[in-house]
Amino acid sequence: MRSPVLPLTWHLARSAGRRGLQSQLLAAGAAAVGAFVLLVMIAACLGSGARADRTAWRVPDAAPAGSATAVQAMTTTYVRHRPVTVVSLAQLPDRRPTPAPPGLSAFPRKGEVYVSPALAGLIRELPARQLADRLPKPGRYGTIGAAGLASPDELVAVVGRAPGDPAVSKSAESNGWYDEGQTARAGITGFAGSRPSMFTVGDQQTALLGAVLLMVPVVVLAAAAGRLGAARREQRLAALRLAGATPRQILAMTAAEAAAVGAAGALAGALAYAVLLPALAEIPYGVGAWYTGQLWVGLPWLAAVVLGVTVLLTVSAVTMLRQVAMSPLGVAQQANPRRTRMVRLVLFAAALVYIMASAGGTMTNRQMIALLALFYGAFWLFGPWVVDRLGRVVGRFARRPTTLLAARRLSDDPRGAWRTVSGLVLAGFVAGFFSVSQLGGGFPEHPDQVAVITENTAAARHTATEARALLDRAGVEATVSTVSDDDFLDSVLLGNPGVVARVSGGTERIDAAATALTPLGKGRFPVSQDYVSAPDATVLDRIATVSTATLILSFLVATASAGLTAAANVLDRRRVYGLLRLSGAPLKVLDRARVRETVLPLLVLAGGTTAMGVFGGYQVNEAAGSTMNGAGALLLAVCVTVGALAILAAIGGSRPLLRRVTADPAQTAD
Repeated sequence: MRSPVLPLTWHLARSAGRRGLQSQLLAAGAAAVGAFVLLVMIAACLGSGARADRTAWRVPDAAPAGSATAVQAMTTTYVRHRPVTVVSLAQLPDRRPTPAPPGLSAFPRKGEVYVSPALAGLIRELPARQLADRLPKPGRYGTIGAAGLASPDELVAVVGRAPGDPAVSKSAESNGWYDEGQTARAGITGFAGSRPSMFTVGDQQTALLGAVLLMVPVVVLAAAAGRLGAARREQRLAALRLAGATPRQILAMTAAEAAAVGAAGALAGALAYAVLLPALAEIPYGVGAWYTGQLWVGLPWLAAVVLGVTVLLTVSAVTMLRQVAMSPLGVAQQANPRRTRMVRLVLFAAALVYIMASAGGTMTNRQMIALLALFYGAFWLFGPWVVDRLGRVVGRFARRPTTLLAARRLSDDPRGAWRTVSGLVLAGFVAGFFSVSQLGGGFPEHPDQVAVITENTAAARHTATEARALLDRAGVEATVSTVSDDDFLDSVLLGNPGVVARVSGGTERIDAAATALTPLGKGRFPVSQDYVSAPDATVLDRIATVSTATLILSFLVATASAGLTAAANVLDRRRVYGLLRLSGAPLKVLDRARVRETVLPLLVLAGGTTAMGVFGGYQVNEAAGSTMNGAGALLLAVCVTVGALAILAAIGGSRPLLRRVTADPAQTAD
């Protein structure tokens, strides 16, 4: 016998009218946003790993001296504060030919220079004395293909050298701790590198942290989508249950409807992601924009996200029907307020104690993610309990109708009220974490210095004379002096002997000085503050980028969740609003009550999660041996204020819907 579930579900969906269609469209929209954000997060993580793999060939993997076929030296110079990676290659005589590096069609011969498209554009844009004169001057520049680049914005050059050229000699080897990842030399047999560039190696880990922090707001949005229209659905299905429908049929009807809506929304979000890939690829991260293919997650991930969002939305909708299956008469009469139990407080306290006890010391990435997931889960249990108690306390001392109505709503349906604010409450943790976790270095900076490393102090005195002549010929005003091994903090050489030129006039003069002093480096480019600060600055830049993106997306998702939930609540409670209007309650009072039932739990709960975020950021700073970010308090205040205003604006966006729903209170109440 054919099951009546699907035909009946279709019939009820069609007969739900305009109000039911609005709820379904809102749910599909939330599912689309959730799927889109999830796919973007996954794309950023996978794409960061793919970009790092494309840079591994630049860092030479040493081969035994007897089997090496070429010498590879990598070094880094800076122009306009941007790193330029220069890879020098020399084929050894009487050895078998070395394969071509990625992005080139053949191994470069002596005198050949290949540059990335972005570097070629910069060479044409800047005066030669600021950049081009640092490299050999070929008849024409070759172009490095996309296979050898992590980003279309990367500045990379490959230079063919003679085996005896100083640029590939032992003097081009790493000479200090700050050379790590920026300067290296070794004999090679090919380009199957295993160590990504310093400028890409940490991108995936930082992107993963942002993705984990964004995961919960996205899950909250998808769960809220599954509960849109819950009150209307409960009333309808309770009537069917009283008419003889079995609990299994009720659950099957709900699952079918929610799965159809969720799948449609998730597919729409996946389609939007695919269509917007070229635009997403233009968003810079780390070394620059993306190649479009790096952000394509593939069909398996695409299908997994669509399925995951659909399942999450379906499960969220089905879990709301437990009361319908157990007591359909109570649901039909709205006789049983949804109280919360004290066990939620006990579980939250236990989880909090465990997290604080485990937060100290060194933790792996997996442990940090596990603790973060535990915190989110614990606060998700704790939130409705706080809202329930808050509603009871406020209702007991309420002196105004708007406050009394808001308090009654909080205590009657604490889970529903919690869902409205949960996105911003949990986003407060992200804001608190990133506002103080911006690490800072501990060494003094010398942005006006350009230096050349020498073998010893005696060689530095001779090099200083040449440096003055070169700078004078280039028209750069600078004070040239020598430094010894003992001058650790007074120069960018940090304890290495050499010559330091203190340049006045800004970035252009610094670049000109670095170009003028390049011949003195004996295979190494002059050292500037950008070079010395690069290891720390790279990490700081990635954290700053991910924190900004995470904050923006968290508040956007939280705002969308609050707006959708507020609109659905208006549709679900249209009968209650109609009765209140018939009893004489002004529309302004009802609207103010809606706002207060959001503001009250927001003030209480957002403060708690924000404090926990600050604590987490402090733990990261302490583990890194860094001080707190001085601008963190201002950033935190701005984030929380903007987020709260966005939530209130989203709730205010459903005010016209409330006006339409209560336009004919007699019909609405019926």
